[in-house]
Order: sequence, then C-alpha cells, then structure tokens
Amino acid sequence: MNISSALVHAHPTNAASVSQRLTALPGVEVHGISPEGKLIVTIESDDDDSTLATYTRIGQVEGVLAAAMIYNHSESET
Repeated sequence: MNISSALVHAHPTNAASVSQRLTALPGVEVHGISPEGKLIVTIESDDDDSTLATYTRIGQVEGVLAAAMIYNHSESET
C-alpha cells in the first residue's frame, strides 16, 4: 500500500471545480483549499505504479496548474 500527499495548485477561481475533479479519481482525497488556490491532496494506492499513474492523471486534470509530491510512504501488506 502506498500513501502520498501532494500540493496541487489551481487558479483560485477554479479551485473548487478542480477539487471535485480530483476527488473523482480513485484513491484521491482533497483535505483543504487555500484562498490562493492550493489544494492539499492525499493519494492511496496499491503500489508505486498506481501512485505514479494517479500523479500523471492529476497533472492532466483540467484547471491544474502544477502538482508536487510532498510525502510518500510505501509498505507491504504482509
């Protein structure tokens, strides 16, 4: 299981709609939005490849200006 956090930047006027688009992605939760359009996001996935694919999708979401991984933790389920 992988757990990651990211800071996603959107234009402040688009932040709410970007948040809705992000939460539609599997394993993605938005925990907060700043007035400047920065979103605090966590991602839960099964493995590194899934996490990377989710980061790629986040970068392609309409309205996302930038995304940066802040933290990543991976551990075996066994």
